Amino acid sequence: MNEYKTKEQKIKFYKSNEWKKLRIKVLKRDNYECQECKRKGLVYTDKHDPDKHKRLDVDHLKDIEHYPRLALDINNCEVKCVRCHNKKHNRFRFQKKKNKWNDEMW
Repeated sequence: MNEYKTKEQKIKFYKSNEWKKLRIKVLKRDNYECQECKRKGLVYTDKHDPDKHKRLDVDHLKDIEHYPRLALDINNCEVKCVRCHNKKHNRFRFQKKKNKWNDEMW
């Protein structure tokens, strides 16, 4: 059974031909649409945003770090837009700063 605990192991996995093939299958299965947005009644595809950094990811529903045997299981994967994928993993780079001043009118 493969282990994906270190950053190097994960990088090697995500560069593997097996993962690349599975990723394409998942994108096709999910019609190139973010499944999280779809559950909210929205449609998001990679065609909706011209910014090349906003793309679709294939997310492991159960992380490969904890469930390595599910790493190549198509039923453990779904398409998510980068925003939804980052939200799931609490990876927000730009968080709104709280105003340290109380600007409330008297």
